[in-house]
Amino acid sequence: MASVIATQHASAAPDALVTPLIEKPFKKLPGKEGLMLLVEYPPGAVDPVHRHDAHGFIYVLEGSIVMAVKGGKEQTLTPGQTFYEGPGDIHTVGRNASATKPAKFLVFLVKDEKKPVLIPVK
Repeated sequence: MASVIATQHASAAPDALVTPLIEKPFKKLPGKEGLMLLVEYPPGAVDPVHRHDAHGFIYVLEGSIVMAVKGGKEQTLTPGQTFYEGPGDIHTVGRNASATKPAKFLVFLVKDEKKPVLIPVK
């Protein structure tokens, strides 16, 4: 799985670089799969508002990121810290906390097989 996906949005902020690392069906959970992604935020990167229709577990590797879901508080996360979003959550804030340094984090999703990874929300 060598494909690379860049998030697309209307703002002038740089796009996140998303690299799929592994995708594996869960044999004991029919219809479900695990997907691990490496996300790299260039300085100033901002994600569009979206949802995943999945359980999402985030682990920060480098830099600092700001995350929030609808109805929740913004959280600034640094290396070693984690964030969770559920299948019904709308990811309203996802951005690099720095305008000068990159950030890198792992995302592990538990989702329905063959469903899209990211669903834009307007």
